[in-house]
Amino acid sequence: MSTGRKPRAKKAALVWERPEPDRRPAPAPLSREGIVQAAIELADKEGLDSVSLRKVGAALDAGPMRLYGYVATKEELLGLMVDEVYGEMISEGRIRGDWRKALRALAHRMRRAAREHPWFIDLLGGRPHLGPNSLAHLEASLAALSDTPGFEDIDAVMLAVMTVNAYVIGAIRTEVSELRAELQSGRNKAEWQTATGPYLQRMIATGDFPTLDKVLRDATHPSLDIVFDKGLECVLDGIAARLLR
Repeated sequence: MSTGRKPRAKKAALVWERPEPDRRPAPAPLSREGIVQAAIELADKEGLDSVSLRKVGAALDAGPMRLYGYVATKEELLGLMVDEVYGEMISEGRIRGDWRKALRALAHRMRRAAREHPWFIDLLGGRPHLGPNSLAHLEASLAALSDTPGFEDIDAVMLAVMTVNAYVIGAIRTEVSELRAELQSGRNKAEWQTATGPYLQRMIATGDFPTLDKVLRDATHPSLDIVFDKGLECVLDGIAARLLR
């Protein structure tokens, strides 16, 4: 006897577990890996906003409809791109050393990845990425601290890793924003400072900004590399102080 109920539609598997179609040599060979690489090359050259299934298909001499068999949505494509970058990070090898050295290595790996792929930072934050390489990177990050005295509690491990990640993401976003500002304005930092210098001097002369005046006169203004490393050490010092308590 029929109940009148319609069978529930089976949910499509996530892209990480969904098999891709067989490779077809004509009119142009396609694979999920090839699609992701083409998308990354496009993003590296023109930015994340330039990535679309249509443009990626054009780069591969294939129509966008053919790509849908491999990648259902742009969101899936972006997830695959992020996971590929995480794969580059974990290919650098196992994280070794004490907890400070381990967290320092993780921070610099992410910074190098974002310098090579500036769009990468735009896709970090929010919900964690669940691709196999992303999970492998997270596993390595947590495992690097799990055997260290003071990190017996997994919550302490997660807090330390998340704190360092938050600092790294913020620092990288600042660096990438500076680079993008230079590209959009056509002026480097020194040229921008020359153009805005007279205005700042007039504002300082009002006497309303004595601390900013001290910054302009006495601060050393080190390179981005030095600023990043010093900021990271401040974060690690904070974690160390918490461990002592």
